[in-house]
Amino acid sequence: MFSRSRAIALLPLLLTPCLAQLNFNFTIANGQIYTPGFAILNAPQPGTPLGGGMFTPFFNRTLANTHVDQMEVSLDVTTNGRMPLPPYPSGSPSAIHNISIFLSSYNTGRNFTITNDAMVQEPGSTVKHVRFTWPDCLVGDGQPTTLDSPRGVYNISIRQNFRLNGENHYTIFDVPISVTNSISANGARPACDSIANPMLAPEEVDVVGANNLPVMFAPGDASVIRTPADGKADGLGPLKGSGASGRMSGALGMGWLGATVLGAVLL
Repeated sequence: MFSRSRAIALLPLLLTPCLAQLNFNFTIANGQIYTPGFAILNAPQPGTPLGGGMFTPFFNRTLANTHVDQMEVSLDVTTNGRMPLPPYPSGSPSAIHNISIFLSSYNTGRNFTITNDAMVQEPGSTVKHVRFTWPDCLVGDGQPTTLDSPRGVYNISIRQNFRLNGENHYTIFDVPISVTNSISANGARPACDSIANPMLAPEEVDVVGANNLPVMFAPGDASVIRTPADGKADGLGPLKGSGASGRMSGALGMGWLGATVLGAVLL
């Protein structure tokens, strides 16, 4: 049975060399990470070392030999079939206004835009596969070797702006990853400054105020989504799978000095 837990942000934590290890708790069932909102994260999993991930666009086979390393963020935006896709009828009591995703790190001082709106991608698809090409400053292999390296610990920060049963909400959900796998040099990579945003302090982001909702809609959660009575959805919908579900506790080892991380935890 799931407890209705509040997702909050873990303030930057100073890690010690070699012995650095962080534990994170998430609500995970059948490999899906539940959030304080309609979106369900399929991938990447918390604590995953990322980099690489070569992707060749199907429409341009001339790039077949080009290592355009990308990260893919996979989101189910229908709460496993419990929410219809947009466009929503006028006056719908429940709707997703916007889902933006960022890659940010208080350790490196970097804050990159992954997408300003995941909902506009792959129209008609219940799962959005948001691809992010690693920028040029993240090129390298392995853990950072200097304190000013832009490689290292990051959060995939999912910002949801939505209406649930007549009330509007904005939530922030951070999933820690590490940029430590190989990313090859390539002239097609975007410049870091071209996708960078100012790094705001936690109090400026108002993390606690934003996250005024618990993690929702996991198996065992009785929350109901009110949707228009169109005969197509009643807000209860199917649950994906009936296997074991619960809280995942993972360890993310970091072997460098001065690393900080902003990660979502369950209390």
